[in-house]
Amino acid sequence: MSVNRPAAVVVLAAGEGTRMKSATPKVLHAICGRSLVGHVVAASRELSPEHLVVVVGHAREQVTAHLAEIDAEVRTAVQHEQNGTGHAVRMGLEELSDSGVALDGTVVVVCGDTPLLTGETLGRLAGTHAAEGNAVTVLTAEVPDATGYGRIVREGASGAVTAIVEHKDATDAQREIREINSGVFAFDARLLTDALGKVRTDNSQGEEYLTDVLGILREAGHRVGACVAGDHREIVGINNRVQLAEARRLLNDRLLTRAMLSGVTVVDPATTWVDATVTFEPDALVHPGTQLLGATHIAANAEVGPDSRLTDTTVGEGAKVSFTVAEGAEIGAGASVGPYAYLRPGTRLGAKAKAGTYVEMKNARIGEGTKVPHLSYVGDATIGEYTNIGAASVFVNYDGVNKHHTTIGSHCRTGADNMLVAPVTIGDGAYTAAGSVITKDVPPGSLAVARGQQRNIEGWVARKRPGSAAARAAESARQEDAGEG
Repeated sequence: MSVNRPAAVVVLAAGEGTRMKSATPKVLHAICGRSLVGHVVAASRELSPEHLVVVVGHAREQVTAHLAEIDAEVRTAVQHEQNGTGHAVRMGLEELSDSGVALDGTVVVVCGDTPLLTGETLGRLAGTHAAEGNAVTVLTAEVPDATGYGRIVREGASGAVTAIVEHKDATDAQREIREINSGVFAFDARLLTDALGKVRTDNSQGEEYLTDVLGILREAGHRVGACVAGDHREIVGINNRVQLAEARRLLNDRLLTRAMLSGVTVVDPATTWVDATVTFEPDALVHPGTQLLGATHIAANAEVGPDSRLTDTTVGEGAKVSFTVAEGAEIGAGASVGPYAYLRPGTRLGAKAKAGTYVEMKNARIGEGTKVPHLSYVGDATIGEYTNIGAASVFVNYDGVNKHHTTIGSHCRTGADNMLVAPVTIGDGAYTAAGSVITKDVPPGSLAVARGQQRNIEGWVARKRPGSAAARAAESARQEDAGEG
Protein backbone atom coordinates (compact mmCIF):
# COMPACT_ATOMS: atom_id res chain seq x y z
CA MET A 1 0.00 0.00 0.00
CA SER A 2 1.29 3.50 -0.87
CA VAL A 3 2.29 5.52 2.18
CA ASN A 4 0.18 8.39 0.82
CA ARG A 5 -2.86 6.26 0.03
CA PRO A 6 -5.87 8.01 1.60
CA ALA A 7 -8.21 6.20 3.95
CA ALA A 8 -11.04 7.88 2.07
CA VAL A 9 -11.90 10.41 -0.58
CA VAL A 10 -15.16 12.30 -0.06
CA VAL A 11 -16.65 13.94 -3.16
CA LEU A 12 -19.20 16.70 -2.54
CA ALA A 13 -21.93 16.44 -5.19
CA ALA A 14 -25.16 17.31 -3.41
CA GLY A 15 -25.83 20.80 -4.80
CA GLU A 16 -28.54 21.69 -7.27
CA GLY A 17 -26.55 24.02 -9.51
CA THR A 18 -29.39 26.43 -10.27
CA ARG A 19 -27.18 28.66 -12.40
CA MET A 20 -26.92 25.89 -14.99
CA LYS A 21 -30.64 26.46 -15.65
CA SER A 22 -31.08 22.82 -16.52
CA ALA A 23 -33.26 19.83 -15.69
CA THR A 24 -30.02 17.85 -15.56
CA PRO A 25 -28.19 17.94 -12.21
CA LYS A 26 -25.07 20.08 -12.50
CA VAL A 27 -22.61 17.29 -11.72
CA LEU A 28 -24.08 15.16 -14.53
CA HIS A 29 -23.35 17.69 -17.26
CA ALA A 30 -20.64 16.20 -19.45
CA ILE A 31 -17.42 17.39 -21.05
CA CYS A 32 -14.95 15.29 -23.01
CA GLY A 33 -16.81 12.03 -22.55
CA ARG A 34 -17.42 12.12 -18.80
CA SER A 35 -19.80 13.85 -16.44
CA LEU A 36 -18.32 16.52 -14.18
CA VAL A 37 -18.50 14.16 -11.22
CA GLY A 38 -17.18 11.36 -13.43
CA HIS A 39 -13.98 13.32 -14.02
CA VAL A 40 -13.61 13.91 -10.28
CA VAL A 41 -14.20 10.23 -9.48
CA ALA A 42 -11.63 9.20 -12.10
CA ALA A 43 -9.03 11.59 -10.64
CA SER A 44 -9.80 10.37 -7.12
CA ARG A 45 -9.36 6.74 -8.17
CA GLU A 46 -5.77 7.52 -9.15
CA LEU A 47 -5.05 7.81 -5.40
CA SER A 48 -6.30 4.23 -4.82
CA PRO A 49 -8.27 5.29 -1.71
CA GLU A 50 -9.52 2.60 0.64
CA HIS A 51 -12.99 4.15 0.37
CA LEU A 52 -14.54 6.54 -2.13
CA VAL A 53 -17.75 8.24 -1.01
CA VAL A 54 -19.83 10.65 -3.08
CA VAL A 55 -22.25 12.82 -1.10
CA VAL A 56 -25.47 13.25 -3.10
CA GLY A 57 -28.52 15.36 -2.46
CA HIS A 58 -30.36 17.09 -5.29
CA ALA A 59 -31.70 14.52 -7.79
CA ARG A 60 -29.90 11.87 -5.77
CA GLU A 61 -31.60 8.92 -7.48
CA GLN A 62 -30.35 10.11 -10.86
CA VAL A 63 -26.85 10.89 -9.62
CA THR A 64 -26.59 7.60 -7.71
CA ALA A 65 -27.66 5.61 -10.77
CA HIS A 66 -25.04 7.37 -12.86
CA LEU A 67 -22.33 6.66 -10.30
CA ALA A 68 -23.26 2.98 -10.28
CA GLU A 69 -22.78 2.90 -14.06
CA ILE A 70 -19.35 4.53 -14.10
CA ASP A 71 -17.84 3.04 -10.92
CA ALA A 72 -19.58 0.16 -9.18
CA GLU A 73 -17.34 0.48 -6.10
CA VAL A 74 -18.36 4.06 -5.29
CA ARG A 75 -20.34 4.48 -2.09
CA THR A 76 -22.94 7.21 -1.76
CA ALA A 77 -24.06 9.22 1.25
CA VAL A 78 -27.22 11.30 1.23
CA GLN A 79 -27.35 14.91 2.38
CA HIS A 80 -31.11 15.30 2.64
CA GLU A 81 -30.86 19.05 3.29
CA GLN A 82 -28.05 21.19 1.95
CA ASN A 83 -26.76 22.51 5.24
CA GLY A 84 -23.25 23.40 4.14
CA THR A 85 -19.99 21.76 3.14
CA GLY A 86 -19.12 20.73 6.70
CA HIS A 87 -22.48 18.99 7.03
CA ALA A 88 -21.94 17.24 3.66
CA VAL A 89 -18.57 15.86 4.75
CA ARG A 90 -20.10 14.75 8.04
CA MET A 91 -22.75 12.80 6.08
CA GLY A 92 -20.01 11.10 4.10
CA LEU A 93 -18.07 10.07 7.19
CA GLU A 94 -21.24 8.86 8.93
CA GLU A 95 -22.02 6.64 5.93
CA LEU A 96 -18.68 4.92 6.47
CA SER A 97 -18.93 4.70 10.26
CA ASP A 98 -22.49 3.35 10.09
CA SER A 99 -21.18 0.49 7.94
CA GLY A 100 -18.45 -0.32 10.44
CA VAL A 101 -15.55 1.56 8.84
CA ALA A 102 -13.17 3.10 11.37
CA LEU A 103 -11.16 5.66 9.42
CA ASP A 104 -7.51 6.03 10.28
CA GLY A 105 -5.28 8.09 8.02
CA THR A 106 -5.95 10.79 5.47
CA VAL A 107 -9.34 11.93 4.23
CA VAL A 108 -9.27 13.94 1.00
CA VAL A 109 -12.29 16.15 0.30
CA VAL A 110 -12.96 17.29 -3.27
CA CYS A 111 -15.79 19.08 -5.07
CA GLY A 112 -17.88 17.24 -7.65
CA ASP A 113 -17.88 20.14 -10.12
CA THR A 114 -14.10 20.47 -10.68
CA PRO A 115 -13.48 18.34 -13.80
CA LEU A 116 -10.01 19.76 -14.49
CA LEU A 117 -8.57 18.50 -11.20
CA THR A 118 -5.99 15.78 -11.85
CA GLY A 119 -5.00 12.70 -9.93
CA GLU A 120 -1.44 13.97 -10.01
CA THR A 121 -2.38 17.12 -8.12
CA LEU A 122 -4.43 15.17 -5.60
CA GLY A 123 -1.44 12.89 -5.11
CA ARG A 124 0.80 15.88 -4.42
CA LEU A 125 -1.76 17.16 -1.90
CA ALA A 126 -1.82 13.82 -0.06
CA GLY A 127 1.98 13.62 -0.20
CA THR A 128 2.44 17.12 1.21
CA HIS A 129 -0.08 16.37 3.94
CA ALA A 130 1.81 13.27 5.01
CA ALA A 131 5.29 14.78 4.69
CA GLU A 132 4.48 17.84 6.78
CA GLY A 133 2.42 15.99 9.37
CA ASN A 134 -0.43 18.46 9.03
CA ALA A 135 -3.82 18.15 10.64
CA VAL A 136 -5.25 19.62 7.46
CA THR A 137 -3.66 20.63 4.17
CA VAL A 138 -5.40 23.04 1.81
CA LEU A 139 -5.01 22.76 -1.95
CA THR A 140 -4.40 26.33 -3.08
CA ALA A 141 -3.65 28.11 -6.34
CA GLU A 142 -2.01 31.34 -7.31
CA VAL A 143 -4.30 33.14 -9.73
CA PRO A 144 -3.86 36.24 -11.89
CA ASP A 145 -6.98 37.83 -10.39
CA ALA A 146 -8.12 36.70 -6.95
CA THR A 147 -11.22 38.90 -6.81
CA GLY A 148 -14.07 37.07 -5.11
CA TYR A 149 -11.96 34.20 -3.78
CA GLY A 150 -10.97 33.32 -0.23
CA ARG A 151 -7.35 34.39 0.38
CA ILE A 152 -4.77 32.11 2.00
CA VAL A 153 -3.01 33.88 4.87
CA ARG A 154 0.26 32.22 5.87
CA GLU A 155 2.65 32.48 8.76
CA GLY A 156 5.86 34.08 7.48
CA ALA A 157 8.49 31.77 8.94
CA SER A 158 6.84 28.35 8.75
CA GLY A 159 4.51 28.87 5.81
CA ALA A 160 1.66 27.40 7.82
CA VAL A 161 -1.83 28.61 6.98
CA THR A 162 -3.21 30.91 9.66
CA ALA A 163 -6.52 31.81 8.02
CA ILE A 164 -8.69 31.70 4.92
CA VAL A 165 -10.19 35.17 4.55
CA GLU A 166 -13.15 35.71 2.25
CA HIS A 167 -12.82 38.59 -0.21
CA LYS A 168 -15.54 40.68 1.41
CA ASP A 169 -13.83 40.38 4.79
CA ALA A 170 -10.25 40.93 3.60
CA THR A 171 -8.17 43.99 4.37
CA ASP A 172 -6.53 45.93 1.56
CA ALA A 173 -3.27 44.13 2.26
CA GLN A 174 -4.96 40.72 2.24
CA ARG A 175 -6.65 41.52 -1.07
CA GLU A 176 -3.21 41.79 -2.62
CA ILE A 177 -2.71 38.06 -1.91
CA ARG A 178 -3.09 35.97 -5.06
CA GLU A 179 -3.06 32.56 -3.37
CA ILE A 180 -6.62 31.33 -3.02
CA ASN A 181 -8.58 28.47 -1.48
CA SER A 182 -9.67 25.74 -3.89
CA GLY A 183 -12.16 24.02 -1.58
CA VAL A 184 -10.08 20.81 -1.77
CA PHE A 185 -8.50 19.52 1.45
CA ALA A 186 -6.60 16.66 3.02
CA PHE A 187 -7.46 15.98 6.68
CA ASP A 188 -6.34 13.70 9.45
CA ALA A 189 -9.40 11.45 9.67
CA ARG A 190 -9.72 11.36 13.45
CA LEU A 191 -9.13 15.08 13.92
CA LEU A 192 -11.63 15.84 11.15
CA THR A 193 -14.34 13.70 12.71
CA ASP A 194 -13.85 15.39 16.09
CA ALA A 195 -13.73 18.91 14.65
CA LEU A 196 -16.87 18.47 12.54
CA GLY A 197 -18.79 17.91 15.77
CA LYS A 198 -17.69 21.36 16.92
CA VAL A 199 -18.62 23.34 13.82
CA ARG A 200 -21.26 25.98 14.61
CA THR A 201 -24.03 27.35 12.43
CA ASP A 202 -24.12 30.90 13.76
CA ASN A 203 -23.38 32.49 10.38
CA SER A 204 -25.38 34.36 7.77
CA GLN A 205 -26.35 31.14 6.00
CA GLY A 206 -27.01 29.07 9.10
CA GLU A 207 -24.81 26.32 7.64
CA GLU A 208 -21.89 24.15 8.73
CA TYR A 209 -18.82 25.42 6.91
CA LEU A 210 -15.98 22.98 6.28
CA THR A 211 -13.50 25.86 6.39
CA ASP A 212 -14.37 26.38 10.08
CA VAL A 213 -12.61 23.08 10.77
CA LEU A 214 -9.30 24.75 9.93
CA GLY A 215 -9.73 27.33 12.65
CA ILE A 216 -10.87 24.72 15.17
CA LEU A 217 -7.82 22.55 14.52
CA ARG A 218 -5.41 25.47 14.55
CA GLU A 219 -6.80 26.76 17.85
CA ALA A 220 -6.26 23.27 19.24
CA GLY A 221 -2.58 23.59 18.39
CA HIS A 222 -2.51 21.56 15.18
CA ARG A 223 -0.71 22.62 12.03
CA VAL A 224 -2.62 23.74 8.95
CA GLY A 225 -0.55 23.56 5.76
CA ALA A 226 -1.04 24.20 2.06
CA CYS A 227 -0.13 22.63 -1.27
CA VAL A 228 -0.09 24.90 -4.32
CA ALA A 229 -1.56 23.48 -7.54
CA GLY A 230 0.80 23.66 -10.48
CA ASP A 231 -1.91 25.09 -12.74
CA HIS A 232 -4.53 27.36 -11.21
CA ARG A 233 -7.05 26.34 -13.85
CA GLU A 234 -7.29 22.87 -12.30
CA ILE A 235 -9.35 24.12 -9.37
CA VAL A 236 -11.99 25.88 -11.46
CA GLY A 237 -15.53 24.89 -10.50
CA ILE A 238 -18.42 24.84 -12.98
CA ASN A 239 -21.49 26.93 -12.18
CA ASN A 240 -22.97 27.86 -15.57
CA ARG A 241 -22.89 26.92 -19.25
CA VAL A 242 -20.21 29.49 -20.07
CA GLN A 243 -17.84 27.94 -17.53
CA LEU A 244 -18.80 24.49 -18.82
CA ALA A 245 -17.69 25.45 -22.33
CA GLU A 246 -14.49 27.05 -21.04
CA ALA A 247 -13.63 23.90 -19.08
CA ARG A 248 -14.35 21.74 -22.12
CA ARG A 249 -11.92 23.78 -24.19
CA LEU A 250 -9.23 23.60 -21.50
CA LEU A 251 -9.64 19.87 -20.98
CA ASN A 252 -9.69 19.20 -24.73
CA ASP A 253 -6.47 21.17 -25.14
CA ARG A 254 -4.89 19.18 -22.32
CA LEU A 255 -5.91 15.86 -23.92
CA LEU A 256 -4.64 16.89 -27.36
CA THR A 257 -1.36 18.16 -25.92
CA ARG A 258 -0.86 14.81 -24.20
CA ALA A 259 -1.59 13.00 -27.47
CA MET A 260 0.77 15.17 -29.51
CA LEU A 261 3.59 14.80 -26.99
CA SER A 262 3.16 11.02 -27.25
CA GLY A 263 3.69 11.09 -31.00
CA VAL A 264 0.27 11.84 -32.52
CA THR A 265 -0.05 14.48 -35.25
CA VAL A 266 -3.06 16.74 -34.75
CA VAL A 267 -3.16 19.09 -37.72
CA ASP A 268 -5.52 21.64 -36.16
CA PRO A 269 -6.12 21.31 -32.40
CA ALA A 270 -8.61 24.19 -32.50
CA THR A 271 -11.10 22.14 -34.52
CA THR A 272 -10.32 18.69 -33.12
CA TRP A 273 -12.28 17.34 -30.15
CA VAL A 274 -11.51 14.19 -28.17
CA ASP A 275 -12.91 12.43 -25.12
CA ALA A 276 -10.79 11.55 -22.11
CA THR A 277 -11.31 7.86 -22.91
CA VAL A 278 -9.86 8.02 -26.46
CA THR A 279 -6.48 6.33 -27.00
CA PHE A 280 -3.83 6.69 -29.69
CA GLU A 281 -0.69 5.00 -30.91
CA PRO A 282 2.33 6.99 -32.10
CA ASP A 283 2.24 8.31 -35.67
CA ALA A 284 -1.54 8.46 -35.83
CA LEU A 285 -2.70 11.45 -37.88
CA VAL A 286 -5.83 13.49 -37.13
CA HIS A 287 -7.09 16.04 -39.65
CA PRO A 288 -9.18 19.16 -38.89
CA GLY A 289 -12.84 19.02 -37.96
CA THR A 290 -12.61 15.59 -36.33
CA GLN A 291 -14.39 14.37 -33.19
CA LEU A 292 -13.11 11.23 -31.47
CA LEU A 293 -15.50 10.07 -28.78
CA GLY A 294 -16.02 7.28 -26.25
CA ALA A 295 -13.67 4.30 -26.33
CA THR A 296 -12.27 5.14 -29.77
CA HIS A 297 -8.72 3.93 -30.51
CA ILE A 298 -6.54 5.14 -33.38
CA ALA A 299 -3.63 2.85 -34.28
CA ALA A 300 -0.20 3.76 -35.59
CA ASN A 301 -0.07 5.37 -39.04
CA ALA A 302 -3.85 5.54 -39.23
CA GLU A 303 -5.31 8.72 -40.72
CA VAL A 304 -8.65 10.14 -39.57
CA GLY A 305 -10.50 13.12 -40.97
CA PRO A 306 -11.13 15.71 -42.04
CA ASP A 307 -14.67 16.26 -40.78
CA SER A 308 -15.25 12.86 -39.20
CA ARG A 309 -16.96 11.75 -36.00
CA LEU A 310 -15.94 8.39 -34.54
CA THR A 311 -17.59 7.00 -31.42
CA ASP A 312 -16.45 3.78 -29.71
CA THR A 313 -14.63 2.90 -32.92
CA THR A 314 -11.29 1.16 -33.47
CA VAL A 315 -9.19 2.26 -36.43
CA GLY A 316 -6.48 -0.21 -37.41
CA GLU A 317 -2.88 0.50 -38.38
CA GLY A 318 -2.53 2.43 -41.62
CA ALA A 319 -6.29 2.75 -42.18
CA LYS A 320 -7.73 5.94 -43.71
CA VAL A 321 -11.06 7.41 -42.65
CA SER A 322 -12.39 10.66 -44.15
CA PHE A 323 -15.68 12.59 -43.93
CA THR A 324 -17.17 9.69 -42.00
CA VAL A 325 -19.52 9.04 -39.10
CA ALA A 326 -18.83 5.77 -37.29
CA GLU A 327 -20.25 4.32 -34.10
CA GLY A 328 -19.31 1.03 -32.51
CA ALA A 329 -17.30 -0.02 -35.57
CA GLU A 330 -14.01 -1.83 -36.14
CA ILE A 331 -11.92 -0.66 -39.09
CA GLY A 332 -9.15 -3.05 -40.01
CA ALA A 333 -5.51 -2.33 -40.80
CA GLY A 334 -5.07 -0.61 -44.14
CA ALA A 335 -8.82 -0.25 -44.68
CA SER A 336 -10.36 2.75 -46.43
CA VAL A 337 -13.56 4.50 -45.33
CA GLY A 338 -15.30 7.44 -46.97
CA PRO A 339 -15.72 10.06 -48.03
CA TYR A 340 -19.26 10.42 -46.71
CA ALA A 341 -19.61 6.95 -45.22
CA TYR A 342 -21.75 5.95 -42.23
CA LEU A 343 -20.64 2.94 -40.19
CA ARG A 344 -23.25 1.93 -37.64
CA PRO A 345 -22.83 -0.39 -34.63
CA GLY A 346 -21.63 -3.90 -35.39
CA THR A 347 -19.70 -2.99 -38.53
CA ARG A 348 -16.43 -4.91 -38.82
CA LEU A 349 -14.21 -3.99 -41.77
CA GLY A 350 -11.38 -6.42 -42.43
CA ALA A 351 -7.83 -5.49 -43.37
CA LYS A 352 -7.58 -3.53 -46.64
CA ALA A 353 -11.38 -3.49 -46.99
CA LYS A 354 -13.22 -0.47 -48.36
CA ALA A 355 -16.46 1.33 -47.46
CA GLY A 356 -16.57 4.09 -50.03
CA THR A 357 -18.56 7.17 -50.93
CA TYR A 358 -22.12 7.29 -49.62
CA VAL A 359 -21.93 3.80 -48.19
CA GLU A 360 -23.86 2.87 -45.04
CA MET A 361 -23.14 -0.30 -43.09
CA LYS A 362 -24.78 -1.83 -40.03
CA ASN A 363 -24.06 -5.11 -38.24
CA ALA A 364 -21.93 -6.20 -41.15
CA ARG A 365 -18.73 -8.24 -41.28
CA ILE A 366 -16.64 -7.35 -44.30
CA GLY A 367 -13.73 -9.63 -45.18
CA GLU A 368 -10.17 -8.69 -46.01
CA GLY A 369 -9.77 -6.81 -49.26
CA THR A 370 -13.51 -6.65 -49.93
CA LYS A 371 -14.81 -3.41 -51.46
CA VAL A 372 -18.14 -1.66 -51.22
CA PRO A 373 -17.11 1.40 -53.23
CA HIS A 374 -20.19 3.59 -53.59
CA LEU A 375 -23.84 4.37 -53.01
CA SER A 376 -24.79 1.20 -51.16
CA TYR A 377 -26.44 -0.03 -47.97
CA VAL A 378 -25.05 -3.17 -46.32
CA GLY A 379 -27.04 -4.30 -43.29
CA ASP A 380 -27.04 -7.56 -41.33
CA ALA A 381 -24.53 -9.21 -43.62
CA THR A 382 -21.38 -11.28 -43.80
CA ILE A 383 -19.13 -10.82 -46.84
CA GLY A 384 -16.02 -12.89 -47.46
CA GLU A 385 -12.61 -11.85 -48.74
CA TYR A 386 -11.79 -9.90 -51.92
CA THR A 387 -15.38 -9.53 -53.03
CA ASN A 388 -16.66 -6.47 -54.89
CA ILE A 389 -20.14 -5.07 -54.31
CA GLY A 390 -21.48 -3.07 -57.27
CA ALA A 391 -22.64 0.52 -56.97
CA ALA A 392 -26.16 1.26 -55.74
CA SER A 393 -26.60 -2.14 -54.07
CA VAL A 394 -29.05 -2.57 -51.22
CA PHE A 395 -29.09 -5.43 -48.74
CA VAL A 396 -32.82 -5.77 -48.14
CA ASN A 397 -32.71 -7.03 -44.57
CA TYR A 398 -36.04 -5.99 -43.03
CA ASP A 399 -39.41 -7.57 -43.78
CA GLY A 400 -41.36 -5.13 -41.62
CA VAL A 401 -41.15 -7.32 -38.53
CA ASN A 402 -37.76 -9.07 -38.41
CA LYS A 403 -34.23 -8.45 -39.65
CA HIS A 404 -32.68 -11.15 -41.84
CA HIS A 405 -29.09 -11.97 -42.77
CA THR A 406 -27.31 -11.98 -46.11
CA THR A 407 -24.15 -14.02 -46.68
CA ILE A 408 -21.83 -13.40 -49.62
CA GLY A 409 -18.74 -15.52 -50.14
CA SER A 410 -15.19 -14.66 -51.12
CA HIS A 411 -14.07 -13.46 -54.58
CA CYS A 412 -17.63 -12.64 -55.62
CA ARG A 413 -18.72 -9.84 -57.99
CA THR A 414 -22.19 -8.40 -57.56
CA GLY A 415 -23.52 -6.12 -60.29
CA ALA A 416 -24.57 -2.52 -59.93
CA ASP A 417 -28.09 -1.77 -58.73
CA ASN A 418 -28.64 -5.14 -57.06
CA MET A 419 -31.31 -5.78 -54.46
CA LEU A 420 -30.20 -8.66 -52.22
CA VAL A 421 -33.34 -9.81 -50.42
CA ALA A 422 -32.47 -11.56 -47.16
CA PRO A 423 -32.22 -14.27 -46.10
CA VAL A 424 -30.03 -15.17 -49.04
CA THR A 425 -26.59 -16.68 -49.63
CA ILE A 426 -24.24 -16.09 -52.56
CA GLY A 427 -21.50 -18.70 -52.83
CA ASP A 428 -17.78 -18.18 -53.30
CA GLY A 429 -16.73 -16.93 -56.71
CA ALA A 430 -20.31 -16.20 -57.85
CA TYR A 431 -21.42 -13.24 -59.98
CA THR A 432 -24.73 -11.38 -60.14
CA ALA A 433 -25.90 -9.32 -63.11
CA ALA A 434 -26.51 -5.57 -62.92
CA GLY A 435 -30.06 -4.59 -62.04
CA SER A 436 -30.87 -7.96 -60.47
CA VAL A 437 -33.18 -8.60 -57.53
CA ILE A 438 -31.62 -11.63 -55.84
CA THR A 439 -34.16 -13.59 -53.83
CA LYS A 440 -32.72 -17.10 -54.08
CA ASP A 441 -29.37 -18.58 -53.07
CA VAL A 442 -26.65 -18.46 -55.74
CA PRO A 443 -24.35 -21.49 -55.91
CA PRO A 444 -20.57 -20.97 -55.93
CA GLY A 445 -19.19 -19.98 -59.31
CA SER A 446 -22.62 -19.23 -60.81
CA LEU A 447 -23.97 -16.13 -62.56
CA ALA A 448 -27.35 -14.99 -61.26
CA VAL A 449 -29.55 -12.89 -63.55
CA ALA A 450 -32.79 -11.72 -62.01
CA ARG A 451 -34.29 -8.96 -64.14
CA GLY A 452 -36.99 -8.55 -66.76
CA GLN A 453 -36.16 -8.86 -70.49
CA GLN A 454 -35.76 -5.54 -72.30
CA ARG A 455 -38.43 -4.75 -74.93
CA ASN A 456 -38.15 -1.78 -77.33
CA ILE A 457 -41.47 -0.35 -78.65
CA GLU A 458 -40.66 1.39 -81.92
CA GLY A 459 -42.38 4.72 -82.64
CA TRP A 460 -43.87 5.08 -79.16
CA VAL A 461 -42.74 8.70 -78.66
CA ALA A 462 -44.14 9.88 -81.99
CA ARG A 463 -47.51 8.28 -81.22
CA LYS A 464 -47.80 9.18 -77.54
CA ARG A 465 -45.90 12.50 -77.44
CA PRO A 466 -46.46 14.06 -80.87
CA GLY A 467 -44.96 17.52 -81.32
CA SER A 468 -42.76 17.22 -78.24
CA ALA A 469 -39.05 18.03 -78.21
CA ALA A 470 -38.36 14.33 -77.81
CA ALA A 471 -40.51 13.53 -80.87
CA ARG A 472 -38.72 16.18 -82.95
CA ALA A 473 -35.30 14.90 -81.90
CA ALA A 474 -36.29 11.35 -82.70
CA GLU A 475 -37.60 12.33 -86.12
CA SER A 476 -34.41 14.25 -86.89
CA ALA A 477 -32.30 11.26 -85.89
CA ARG A 478 -34.50 8.99 -88.05
CA GLN A 479 -34.00 11.23 -91.07
CA GLU A 480 -30.25 11.36 -90.53
CA ASP A 481 -30.11 7.58 -90.33
CA ALA A 482 -32.20 7.34 -93.52
CA GLY A 483 -29.92 9.79 -95.33
CA GLU A 484 -26.84 7.82 -94.32
CA GLY A 485 -28.56 4.69 -95.53
